Amino acid sequence: MNYRHSIRNSKSENIRDGKKYCFLTLIFIQGIAIALLFINTTALAATVNPCPQGMAMISGGTFKMGSDNSSFVEERSPGDATVTNFCIDKYEVTNAQFGEFVKATGYVTVAERPLSQKQFPDLPDEQRLPGSLVFEMVKPGVKQVSFLSWWHWTTGANWQHPFGPDSAIANKSNYPVVHIAYEDALAYAKWSGKSLPTEVQWEYAARGGLDGATYTWGDEYSEHRDKLNDRKLC
Repeated sequence: MNYRHSIRNSKSENIRDGKKYCFLTLIFIQGIAIALLFINTTALAATVNPCPQGMAMISGGTFKMGSDNSSFVEERSPGDATVTNFCIDKYEVTNAQFGEFVKATGYVTVAERPLSQKQFPDLPDEQRLPGSLVFEMVKPGVKQVSFLSWWHWTTGANWQHPFGPDSAIANKSNYPVVHIAYEDALAYAKWSGKSLPTEVQWEYAARGGLDGATYTWGDEYSEHRDKLNDRKLC
């Protein structure tokens, strides 16, 4: 009896040990499968777009920067420029986004500050008032005038008052913020944890793969596209 009882006990223990081994093996295999799934999913997401939300991945490369057809001397004699991979915002900074920055920091833009009397001692007080240049489209049928005459200095024009003190950005929260100087853009970028694109990065991204094209949209001039670009600057 003791012998048979011992055999039965041995068999039972072997069965229990076998079940335990199978269970642990199954858990181990499932663990590996989950880990591989996580790694593959993460790698796939990084491959699709490793950039933060709202930003696009620009794959690096070499392109011809500038154009011999440009009216600006500094943009002629194009040369090869190379960039590495980088992220860039998909859209322009909006009034709402810049407003969040101002609310959080109390920042005052360059256009909202009066010119320093120490820096500009010869200017009368009225010419040192805060303001900015406002873009005014040439009316149809009006002959073009002197170079850059469509930009007009306007006292009281700034990001909250894009056309002067009587204008506002109400109901334009998703419009691109305007009247922003380099100093302002730099401050916003630092606050948002980002950086401004370099000139090379910007032109490379703006071309959208159109290497050597005269314009960012191609070689054929488009008055409509040109006006849209001008409006983004004002």
